[in-house]
Amino acid sequence: MIDKKAILKLTTGAAVAAMTALPTATVAQDKMPGEGVRIDMARASWDTGWWQAEVYSQMLQELGYDVSRITTLDNPPFYQTVAQGDIDLWVNGWFPLHNSYEDAFSQGAEKVGYVAKGGALQGYLIDRKTAEEHDINHVSDLTRDDIQTLFDANGDGKADLVACPPGWGCETVISHHFEAYGWNDDFNPIKAGYSASMADALGRYENGQPIFFYTWTPNWTVGELPPGKDVVWLQMKETKLPEGQAHLADQTTVEDLAGCRGEQPCDLGWPANDIRPVANSDFLAENPAAARLLREASIPIADIFDQNAKMNAGADSPEDLEQQASNWIEENRDKVDAWLKSAREAAHM
Repeated sequence: MIDKKAILKLTTGAAVAAMTALPTATVAQDKMPGEGVRIDMARASWDTGWWQAEVYSQMLQELGYDVSRITTLDNPPFYQTVAQGDIDLWVNGWFPLHNSYEDAFSQGAEKVGYVAKGGALQGYLIDRKTAEEHDINHVSDLTRDDIQTLFDANGDGKADLVACPPGWGCETVISHHFEAYGWNDDFNPIKAGYSASMADALGRYENGQPIFFYTWTPNWTVGELPPGKDVVWLQMKETKLPEGQAHLADQTTVEDLAGCRGEQPCDLGWPANDIRPVANSDFLAENPAAARLLREASIPIADIFDQNAKMNAGADSPEDLEQQASNWIEENRDKVDAWLKSAREAAHM
């Protein structure tokens, strides 16, 4: 005789087991949407952006992605290779500074999200002592012959300016400034490795000599030489930006900028920048979890300053950067977990 109740019990149990097994497998899959996917990531040639790259690399790895290598590239090769798909992404885009590269990458890659919005400033600075002794408020004040000799370390009669190495976006703008303002007879741009050039400038400052340099924020330079205390920001009497940034000429002033010479707001002659990820468009379409993470994650400017200071103090090895990134992620675990949760959900929409 067939026991119908027993059959019903067995059938019901099997159905329940099957129903409960499916969500378990789905949850496991949700936790690692990047499993089996390799990401070829780049980082900029300026070392102040390396830590941010490591933070994003570790978050992507928590999604299951294999971030197999992080290649250090200058701007032109990165924007070309990301558009071609040879590199998947970096998180070191500076806009509008990198606007001139958009034609190179816009057909195959795109800006996505913000590492840090606004707040990334650029400009020219000199030591505070010289600025106050000679009443220097504007970069154009340095074109006077008697002032140029103060900053002339190599005896060529020109003021030495720590500028940017070739291939950097700032080098393009500084070169434009030299032509637009007619600085070629007044200033000598030092385009060697930036960190080494700034180390030389710091040494001269510590020996009581005047210094003249370009910098950006966040950067260790303003930690070592705080504006308003050791150095001052100089203003521009007239803004002359490259063609790709000309429409931003009314966005170069900063309210209440500490250490700015002259009246506020401070006109640095450079628009404030957003630090943004740039990624290959096909990669974003094929990896919605990574795309969502890039759109939602961010790092406070103050935290980047803090890390850059540690790096400049000597904690700059690959192991140091890895540990600093891991520490930041754990210290911000609630925010990071929220971004990762959202990224996992994007993978199954």
